Amino acid sequence: MDSLLSPVSAFVSQHQAWAGPILGALTLLESMFLIGAFVPATALMLLAGGLIASGALDPVEVFFWCVAGAVLGDAISFQIGRQLGARALRHPALRSRRRAVARTRLYASRYGVVSVFVGRFFGPLRAFVPVMVGMLQMRAWVFQVANVVSAMLWVGVLLAPGYLAARGLALLELEGWALWPLLGGGAAIVLGGSALINALRRSAQRRRAALPATL
Repeated sequence: MDSLLSPVSAFVSQHQAWAGPILGALTLLESMFLIGAFVPATALMLLAGGLIASGALDPVEVFFWCVAGAVLGDAISFQIGRQLGARALRHPALRSRRRAVARTRLYASRYGVVSVFVGRFFGPLRAFVPVMVGMLQMRAWVFQVANVVSAMLWVGVLLAPGYLAARGLALLELEGWALWPLLGGGAAIVLGGSALINALRRSAQRRRAALPATL
């Protein structure tokens, strides 16, 4: 992965016009079943955050391409699980990951739509949760809503560290009156995301209690 990261990082830094499409393609691949573990999109998004802070990259363009790639990658993986079912898990590449696959399947079955949000942020789950919920026949529209919202949160969280690191000195120099709205906005995002995930978790628990055999 490191051998791929260095040249791609250099290319993105030197050819800013291609940064959006490249990051979009890499987030698509990182979200894909099986191959996601071999694509360094996460590290490149940290780099992109720093380039956004310096003014080298357009934040709207980078955000759009990254979200689109993540959504499309998970949507493809979802369809693979929906169409192939358990056959998707018999791939030879998964022989060494049987325990991780079994745990992911149990987790997706137990938590339903919440697993889509949680899986987005955990590398070991990211490449498998969409396939699992597809296998478990989650409603397509429910998955797509969770897919889009979780992708937006995920991209924002990954771009933020590089951006804040590059802008750290500037943030420290803000006047007190300008810093409070910034902190308040960050807190609102965190609390809002937590409330959304908790609401989805409670909804999934109620559905499981009413219909134990379905998502």
